[in-house]
Amino acid sequence: MTKTLSFAVVHFFVAFTVAFALTGSIAIGGTIALIEPVLNTVAYFFHEKAWDAVRAPRARPAALQAA
Repeated sequence: MTKTLSFAVVHFFVAFTVAFALTGSIAIGGTIALIEPVLNTVAYFFHEKAWDAVRAPRARPAALQAA
């Protein structure tokens, strides 16, 4: 859990730094740094669902593959 939290902190600071560098605004940088990880998490969820659908046909039991 410590590794996950430390990565979240790093992610926040990277997102803030990039947004601040592009906009020059602390408020916009902070807002983007808070919103981006949430949207990224939702996107990751659907990305995993899509990959599960791609992998599902290959995960058939051996008895069904032989038929």
